[in-house]
Amino acid sequence: MVAPARIDLPEAPDYRVPWDALQVFPWLRALEACPQDPIHHAEGNVWIHTRMVLETLAAMPAWRNLPDPQRRAVYLACLLHDVAKPATTRTEDDGRITAKGHSRRGELMARRILWELGEPFAIRELVCGLIRHHQVPFFLIERDDARRLAAEISLVAQCHLLALVAEADIRGRICRDLQRIVDNIDLYREYCRDEGCLDSPRAFASPHTRYTFFHSEGRHPDIEAWDDTKVSVVVMSGLPGSGKDTYVRTHFADWPVVSLDGLRDELDIDPTDNQGQVIQAARERAKEHLRRGERFVWNATNISRRFRAPLLSLLADYHARITVVYIEAPNDVLWSQNRAREAAVPDKNIHAMLDRWEVPDMTEAHEVRYVVAR
Repeated sequence: MVAPARIDLPEAPDYRVPWDALQVFPWLRALEACPQDPIHHAEGNVWIHTRMVLETLAAMPAWRNLPDPQRRAVYLACLLHDVAKPATTRTEDDGRITAKGHSRRGELMARRILWELGEPFAIRELVCGLIRHHQVPFFLIERDDARRLAAEISLVAQCHLLALVAEADIRGRICRDLQRIVDNIDLYREYCRDEGCLDSPRAFASPHTRYTFFHSEGRHPDIEAWDDTKVSVVVMSGLPGSGKDTYVRTHFADWPVVSLDGLRDELDIDPTDNQGQVIQAARERAKEHLRRGERFVWNATNISRRFRAPLLSLLADYHARITVVYIEAPNDVLWSQNRAREAAVPDKNIHAMLDRWEVPDMTEAHEVRYVVAR
């Protein structure tokens, strides 16, 4: 059977979950063979749990009454919240079954799955944020960094929607501490309401205040941070073939550009070779601009937080005001545009990038612009 081009939701009047249509997806069928720790999941494997979660969600008036885009995002998040458990489940030495890291890995898997299905960018990224943080309401109230974490969630996942996902997750299982976790979810809602970020993004005194709040200790979001930025830097982000070079030529024609592709040509280094020399040369050129206080564009893929973080840290050390411009193309367009390039990136390399693909968010820079082709 051919997989459907779109995942349908339960609809009125009976809100029946379309299980037959869903089972054509291999990533969903893989859940049936994945065991869970009976202390937290006495109901059985991940497939049984996922079915219970979706049935629970479909019966919740709070979910049924959401606006359509939010209702869709919450449903997809519940469907995919444990999609990475088959890849992360381990049996420890003491016999306990764990799936450490499944939330973050699940975000990455969901992004690729939904991009390939053509899910709209805004819904897809909301789903990914909900999956990344889907366990946080279970314990946020007990954490020392609750304010920071609640603020981050409000920028990427919408706290009230995350509470719905968490409630469906805990009620869609059999476990001993269900009531304690339900109570913690209610406390999470109250905490976010007190912080002013339950139904909307956390407000900050300024963009620089937001940036310093997430990148230094002891900051308060309501107290404006002194803006000590000295130079503007644009950091491009996007998969190969998404259109970054065209965007730079169109919008930053008079800016100096530090281009990793350009440096590869200068140094005669293939994209499949070790990139250490290319990155070091790019950092040195960036430092030259920074020392002179010159604005510039850093043009590279920058498709994961791990790869963006050292660059953004370097820019912050020089008091740069950082704008990340994220470029995205649809699935079919991206592959054709990459193959049409003079120096096309091998398909296998792009497939590897898709497995670690993380869209930049507002915690990473002073400004993030999303340029998404439809």
